[in-house]
Amino acid sequence: MATRLAASLPIPPDVPASQRAAQRAEELGYESLWIADSGGPDPFVVAAAAAAVTKSVRIGTAVIPAYTRTPPVISSAAASCAALAPGRFILGIGASSENIVQKWSGIPFQRPLSRVRETVSTVRSILAGHKSDFSGRTLQSQGYRLQMPIPDPAIPIHVGALGPPMLELAGEIADGVTLNMMPVEAVPRMLEHVRIGAARAGRDADAIEVVARFMVCITDDRDGARAMMRAFFGPYFATSVYNRFVSWCGFEEEAAEIRAGWEARDRARVGAAVGDSMIDRLAVIGSAEECRERLEAFRAAGVTTPMVNPIAGDEASAIAMLEALAP
Repeated sequence: MATRLAASLPIPPDVPASQRAAQRAEELGYESLWIADSGGPDPFVVAAAAAAVTKSVRIGTAVIPAYTRTPPVISSAAASCAALAPGRFILGIGASSENIVQKWSGIPFQRPLSRVRETVSTVRSILAGHKSDFSGRTLQSQGYRLQMPIPDPAIPIHVGALGPPMLELAGEIADGVTLNMMPVEAVPRMLEHVRIGAARAGRDADAIEVVARFMVCITDDRDGARAMMRAFFGPYFATSVYNRFVSWCGFEEEAAEIRAGWEARDRARVGAAVGDSMIDRLAVIGSAEECRERLEAFRAAGVTTPMVNPIAGDEASAIAMLEALAP
């Protein structure tokens, strides 16, 4: 599969800024846009806004939680976006984390593997025009039919995955897998599990797109950039999902200390546990040339679609980073 360069949305502060960034990214030659769902603008609204000002870039969610929207709601939103960007929309679904699902939304974060599997299956059936008739371990839907034209071509569905079980599920059922916040040396291990899942289902693993979001900061103030990344990574890695993941990636001591600091409500301890070496292996920081080299290393490890997520405080700075790394 050919390598591509993608941009991540949204960017600060709002939907209009993200729309302008989408238009500029297409002008710069970015192949696709991937929209996060983590407390900012609604990803489907951002996708629709991006579709309105672009002509050729693919537009995907990367990723929406499988818990916080029902399959009919997901299907309706995805079909609506696909109608605005025919043949260009990709639906990315993942388990997310207990912070977003349970703490923010009040929904028990239980059986994530089953929830993602059942959500993908039900949404795929609805998007194919079938009336819903599903009763599983984690969700039920009966009698819903999409009251709008069925997307043609079919919307690809990607699965966001971190650990081996979800990576194998992605290989088994998804058109693509979305990775996040891993060191380059973990990528081959992760993709081996995608291959295991694909083989289990008799699928060609090489046909599965590998998308990965990278926290990027183009700067000569490396310490300042690390401080920003540290503030972001600490709370993320305190959640059980990401804590287990970074431990699996080789940061066992750091993961244990982050968790202990979080449980003690000691934010300073959490931040101190996210050391410079850890940040440098997980984030992409430096000059534009250094950042390009880091992204190329991830390509060489197996990422087919590296995604630039510019870590910046305002729209102009974020777009400037996209311009500096343009393909």
